[in-house]
Amino acid sequence: MSGTEASWENRLATLWSAMESYEPQAFVAQIEALAAELPSGSAIGHFERACVQDSTGHPDLAAPLYRAALKAGLSGLRRRRATIQLASSLRNLGNPDEAAKLLFAELSSPSDELDGAVRAFLALALVDLGREREAVGLSLAALSQYLPRYNRSLARYASELAPKTSTCESAP
Repeated sequence: MSGTEASWENRLATLWSAMESYEPQAFVAQIEALAAELPSGSAIGHFERACVQDSTGHPDLAAPLYRAALKAGLSGLRRRRATIQLASSLRNLGNPDEAAKLLFAELSSPSDELDGAVRAFLALALVDLGREREAVGLSLAALSQYLPRYNRSLARYASELAPKTSTCESAP
């Protein structure tokens, strides 16, 4: 990362950490101004604009921006965050089926610190789809990674509720 990129990322992190000190529209304006410093069509710019719309209660404005960020080639951790956040926005907009499809696909991505978030948001989409038992299984599997004891037992019980072969198209 170049010094310029690092400086921009630092300013972005500082701004996000101060979000609570802004009125929502003023915060949106601040993120928009920072994103405008990036090249036109920047995947990161689309992503940050989506995040601020989501964070200020506008999933309807965020979803197309997440899609644009992904289409523009967003990569790394931001790509996974965009997928999770797009799925969450879609679920909030009444489309849990598409949210679940995105997150089921994300389960096959390389493991990282967002694995639990993928499963948690997938569980929410599954509840909306009437697949509560599977949702509990996914939630317990995610939780099993953080327990000081009983990890294997809980993971085994969770797999009985949400088999690894589960897909969005499987019957409820």
